Amino acid sequence: MVAKIGRGTNIYGALLYNQIKVLNNNGNILHLHNMKETADGNYTAMQLLSSFAPYLLANKNTEKTALHISLNPNPTDVILDEDYVKIANEYMLKLGYGDQPYVIFKHTDIERSHIHIVSTTVDKNGNKISDSFEKKRSLEICRQIENDYNLTQITEKQQTANEALFRPIDVRKGNIKSQVASVVRYLPKYYRFQTLGSYNALLALFNITVEHIKKEDNGVLKDGLVYFAIDNAGNKSSNPFKSSLFGKHAGLAALKVHFEESKKIDLGIKAKTIQIIIEAMSASSNETALKKYLTQKGINFVTHRNEDGRLFGITFVDHNTRNVFNGSQLGKQFSANAFQEWFSQNKQIYKTVIKRTIPDTKMDTNEISMTKVSEEIHPIFSFMFDASKIIDEIGLIDALLLNTLSEDPEEKNFEFNMKRRRKKIKRK
Repeated sequence: MVAKIGRGTNIYGALLYNQIKVLNNNGNILHLHNMKETADGNYTAMQLLSSFAPYLLANKNTEKTALHISLNPNPTDVILDEDYVKIANEYMLKLGYGDQPYVIFKHTDIERSHIHIVSTTVDKNGNKISDSFEKKRSLEICRQIENDYNLTQITEKQQTANEALFRPIDVRKGNIKSQVASVVRYLPKYYRFQTLGSYNALLALFNITVEHIKKEDNGVLKDGLVYFAIDNAGNKSSNPFKSSLFGKHAGLAALKVHFEESKKIDLGIKAKTIQIIIEAMSASSNETALKKYLTQKGINFVTHRNEDGRLFGITFVDHNTRNVFNGSQLGKQFSANAFQEWFSQNKQIYKTVIKRTIPDTKMDTNEISMTKVSEEIHPIFSFMFDASKIIDEIGLIDALLLNTLSEDPEEKNFEFNMKRRRKKIKRK
């Protein structure tokens, strides 16, 4: 069992993320520990947040008060819900959070089921709960749980390898080849992209780029791919790595097959992406606002410009449907030229586009409306915000959930009332 521990400043963000899973039938609440329960068993993120209010109000000087833990058993392990609850309670007790309020969510949106636990790092007196040697203690607890519940054993080496997957490249950490390998070996299994340019747009989120190289060898023209690590500005920051170093799935032949397979896509999938883009265009008046809106909806908006600053390409990386689209693949109204005109005029010129751009499909209208309000994205790939700003030991998903997920009006009102109550207590 692999445990991931994340900390941040936004408990509401973590609760909201998990609660959306529940609302979308991709998860459920297994257990509330030392928390207020409702008569009907239904909850909102704000209702769950209220159980943490006394702890947050008592907080003395701890900045990162949110705790978000995921427990991930081996996919081959079959665990009953009641055993998940026992495992979570045992884990939290031994880690030092047995007396804390926390909620246990079970996620079922990917092939392997797993649980998330949301709690707070401060106790009822406002003191921070010690996290000394936490990683070591967590590993020991997981090994004990594996023994007690007859789960598949995972070695520390295997867990370290698992944690290395799907993170943007950080050249400062060294071992660049392994970092690149952990991404390019597996990325095609999760995302569909139809061109090398689309693949590069996706790779750029991991600080990687790929180039198509052609050369003549003894009169025979050979071509292949080479990968590089890149910095935040897109400049190469490593030596080239031949695709053969990473296995056949990272090579040109396999990717060409993947490109063709990715073109076999239902129009309803495109409709989901188009719907969100239309909403973003309707709500935004410039490029910055458009990018921000789209990232909050789980879509990276990637622009490609020449030296003069003119757009020559647009790519949408939709983490909700796990598809990468060039703008023109969605329609001429989403092409680089169309957006260049819009950006240059700095105003919305797409009122006619907004009226009706969605392809004619049999997709249920309820499915589209769910896309409108959904802020969930696949837990492995959480690139809703600039990845370079949230790379740390916590990992991308926790940085997203615990710090920058959402600015909900209810949350803002809650924070405001909390500050007022703190001031009143200090005056007394």
